[in-house]
Parts: sequence; C-alpha cells; structure tokens
Amino acid sequence: MLTATMKMKTSDFWYDLPEELIAQSPVEPRDSSRLLIYDRQSKKIEHAHFRDIIDYLHSGDVLVLNNTKVIPARIYGRKENSGGKIEFLLLKRIDLTHWEVILKPGRIAKPGAVFCFGDKLKARIDSIGEDGSRIVEFIYSGTFENILEELGEMPLPPYIREKLNDKTRYNTVYSKINGSAAAPTAGLHFTRELLQKIRDKGVEIVEILLHVGLGTFRPVKVDDVSVHHMHSEHYEVSASAAEAINRAKREGRRVICVGTTAVRTLESAADVVGHVNAQSGETDIFIYPPYQFKIVDALVTNFHLPESTLIMLVSALCSRQEILDVYETAVKEKYRFFSFGDAMFIE
Repeated sequence: MLTATMKMKTSDFWYDLPEELIAQSPVEPRDSSRLLIYDRQSKKIEHAHFRDIIDYLHSGDVLVLNNTKVIPARIYGRKENSGGKIEFLLLKRIDLTHWEVILKPGRIAKPGAVFCFGDKLKARIDSIGEDGSRIVEFIYSGTFENILEELGEMPLPPYIREKLNDKTRYNTVYSKINGSAAAPTAGLHFTRELLQKIRDKGVEIVEILLHVGLGTFRPVKVDDVSVHHMHSEHYEVSASAAEAINRAKREGRRVICVGTTAVRTLESAADVVGHVNAQSGETDIFIYPPYQFKIVDALVTNFHLPESTLIMLVSALCSRQEILDVYETAVKEKYRFFSFGDAMFIE
C-alpha cells in the first residue's frame, strides 16, 4: 500500500500480460471492438462493444477529439558512398526542410553524414541531441508530403509485427492535420456513423490538436517516477474549442476526452480548475498520481503498456490500485491490448 509520502516507483505500474492478448491488427468495423466501462463512483465494471458507448454518453456532454494525423513517418535508406542501411522515424517538423528524427543504427549517423532514400530524397545530419535524436536537413525537389507518402511506412509500434495493408487504419476517421509519429489510438474505434449518432443524442463534439511525438516511444527508465522527463509535443486549443469546454464546465456538464493526448492537451492549456485557455505551444506535461485534474471528467482510452507514462496518467484519474484491478479483469476477460486493441471508458 502506497501512502501520500511515499514516492511512486515505475515498478508500481507493472502488470502481467500474456503476449497473445497484444492486438496485431485492427478489427472491422472499427466500432465492433470491445469496451470495458469503469464507473469510478460505484467501482462497477461493465462489458460491452464500442458502438454501445453512446448508451453511456449524456446529452450535454462535451466529447473532445484530437484531430492530429499520423504521417508515414518511417523511411528506409542508405548512407551515401558506403551504402550502410539506415532507418529514420520522423518525429517533429522544425521548419520547411529540418526535422527531428530518431534513427538506427546511430553509429553511422554522425553530423555531416548524408543518407539517400530512393532517388528523390536525401538527408544530412545536422546535430545530435542529448537523448540520441538527430536534427536533419532534408534535400528534395517537389512536395515533401508527396515524397513521404510514396516512400514512407506508417510508424507502427514495435509490438505490432503484422504488416498494415491499409494506411488509413492507423488514423482516426476525423484526422485532419499532419504531424504525428503515432496515432491517438483511443479514437481509432470511432466510425463516422457512430459520431453522427453521438451528435444526434445531443453530445457536443470539440476538436483540439496534439501531435504525438517521441514521448510515446520512450520507456520510463528511472525508478522514481517523478524524475522522468517527457519529450515536448506541439498542441493547439482554438478559441471555439476553449469556449465550448469552459461553457460546459460552468454549467456542470461533463468534459470527456478521447485519449490521453486530449487529456494532456486540455490540462496543459488550463490555468485554473474549470477553465482552459485558447492557446498553442509545446507541452511536456507528465501526469501521474496524485494529480488534480482541472478540466477532464471522464476518459475514453485503450489499454496501455506496463510501466508506461500512459498507464500512469490513467491511474491519476482513479487510483493506481483501481486501474491495476481493472487491467487484471481485462486480462481475465481476454480483452485485446494496445494500439489496435479494445477500449475502456472511465466515467
């Protein structure tokens, strides 16, 4: 039992997951995945399918979606002259030609090294970050996005070993703005038809933006959770989104985030309890227990990796032990885990 004076350890967020429960491919249709509902007041667990989430939403709720779009950010090339193989994962665009990337193998990617990706794209290493990431300059003619669409692969997490034939399945149906290196996976369960039914019920749908970056790929390597550093990610909350959310908070209506990225966005833009600002910027917010949420009332999320920053965030919404108990139930009930897995609604 942890007390308020004890430090959270990374190992406190471990749970045992059989490998066969890690989802390797998405289900069809999107909303046919399973849904575990956890009521924080009654501590009750229910089991349904994702399309049934409409039964747990109320007229007047505000459903917050992250409309970022995953780019085909994984590209493979060779080192100019020597021909050594290289893999780039594009993380963040800095300007028209410069990107932050992670790559492997790092030993051949020293500053000044040039890599070729087919005959349309080259990259020169500018600098190396403290975390091993690189700033690179891309050299090309034409439109970078079109070249990337032709050469790149969707940056699936390493635990997904099956090939994804349809690139659109690693994006939400409401994705709009290019820039993510990973999907906000909770949103993968929605179909356009389900979203329309939710609107018809009187739920207000609001879109915000957070481009998912390196933090998604970085494990927590420290024992003391409080000293883990999150990589910064770009976010935006529009004036109309902030107005809708603040109005709901004033009127006592629920603000429900779809995914941990939406949670991190709203909590980053909030100055006091019940008020979010219209703003954009970079956030490295790291949410773990204990934490007082300023805006978020409920959460739609997937099941997350043991000892990850994501399971820590979800634990802050309830408690560490509650979430571990819920995960134990999900394992027993053979839910599918991680990016293409099933979903959970914490209300």
